[in-house]
Amino acid sequence: MASKQQSREELDEKAKQGETVVPGGTGGKSVEAQERLAEGRSKGGQTRREQLGHEGYQEMGHKGGETRKEQLGHEGYQEMGHKGGETRKEQLGHEGYKEMGRKGGLSTMDKSGGERAEEEGIEIDESKFTNK
Repeated sequence: MASKQQSREELDEKAKQGETVVPGGTGGKSVEAQERLAEGRSKGGQTRREQLGHEGYQEMGHKGGETRKEQLGHEGYQEMGHKGGETRKEQLGHEGYKEMGRKGGLSTMDKSGGERAEEEGIEIDESKFTNK
């Protein structure tokens, strides 16, 4: 328990210095404040998604992406994509990428890789490449 408390105290110190230590908690000056901000933002996003419906929410995301692309320019947008790909590579590791590639390699114009794998009795371990 002491190490968990110590770790939280270290995170709290970083938060006081302006560092974001909780995803979605930007702006909070303590770990607790960042946790509350993240939760509120998440709930707000869920409410907005319900208001707009699937298509409206999708359109909002598309518009946001286009705006961001204009802000960053071609090279900046490319770099953002590269960083995202590197992060995903770290998350999945070698086995995850391998398994995801197996599934992707089975896909055709008519069927997804998952559908083909099921039809042909090919086992794909999705736990290796899906978020937990």
